[in-house]
Amino acid sequence: MTGAKVEISDEQKHRADIEIRQKQQDIKYDVRDFTVDYLVSQFKEGLFFIPPYQREFIWRKKDQAVFIESVLLGLPIPMLFVADLDDGRLEVVDGAQRLRALVAFLEGDMTLSELTYLATVNGFKFSDLPDPHQRKLKTRALRVVVLADVTSERIRQEIFHRINKRGEKARGSEIRRGSFQGPFMEFVRELAQDRQFRKLCPIGPQMILRREDEELVTRFFAYSDEYKNFKHDVDGFVDDFVSRHQVNFERNRMLEEFHTTMAFVERHFPNGFAKGKSARSTPRVRFEAIAVGTNLALRSLPNLVPTTAPSEWLESPEFLAETTTHASNSGPRLRSRINFVRDKLLGSSSR
Repeated sequence: MTGAKVEISDEQKHRADIEIRQKQQDIKYDVRDFTVDYLVSQFKEGLFFIPPYQREFIWRKKDQAVFIESVLLGLPIPMLFVADLDDGRLEVVDGAQRLRALVAFLEGDMTLSELTYLATVNGFKFSDLPDPHQRKLKTRALRVVVLADVTSERIRQEIFHRINKRGEKARGSEIRRGSFQGPFMEFVRELAQDRQFRKLCPIGPQMILRREDEELVTRFFAYSDEYKNFKHDVDGFVDDFVSRHQVNFERNRMLEEFHTTMAFVERHFPNGFAKGKSARSTPRVRFEAIAVGTNLALRSLPNLVPTTAPSEWLESPEFLAETTTHASNSGPRLRSRINFVRDKLLGSSSR
């Protein structure tokens, strides 16, 4: 019977106890504090070793700069994991990206850029920092977990895998809720609960919990107003838009455009933003194309009445090509799919 409680025997419990105790013996470690200056110098000397199973250096310049900014500010930094090898070196199990960023900055190979919190240091190299902050950065201690040399390579790889797979990466909308508090995000949350929007834009329960509805509403406003300026970083683009509109934003205009767009889509798009009547989710690229394209068309022609029903081109190869996920986060592709819908509506319209 499904859901019935399975009885665990005393023998099973005994075997589990033995296995847990044995596996615990395989993992021994201590925790040490190393200064940034020591970490960098010893990395250069070869004390710290990055094994083959580690990822290549894939952090973008902005990611590196934000990490250095966090160190400068004294924010808590996740612990590094290293393993003590038989030859005396310390194998980096987790933290290679952070370690390499520190080396690049202190060696003068990195220029800080795209920082919004410490904006005054954009364009700085390490040597450009005021002397007190150079010293403070070099003497800042980072906590390091050092696995004993008895830790096998298999276990080190398992730890690396678990650290890098722990949890699911927070979505932009989830982070935004905590980072940007104010009237604008309250406005977004209000519209995300709109019945007409929910009807036209099916979103599964799990994605609702992850604030997908708020993400789509926020993108609607950000792209409607500034899609021509978008390049490639969606979260950065949307965060910047929200940051600039936390308190001062055109509530009445935005509210009217949102409701006007929803009403138009309900009248003229048979399945709303979804692919079909029974759809349980809404692809972001499809929502962006239809919602923003419609809003832009209505800005040009408020009394727009399509003479050609959208259903005649929604399934066309051209529209399907515009709304595939391939290169969906590139500026040209975003503009192309939005302009496709706008031009289709305006090109087959009458007053």
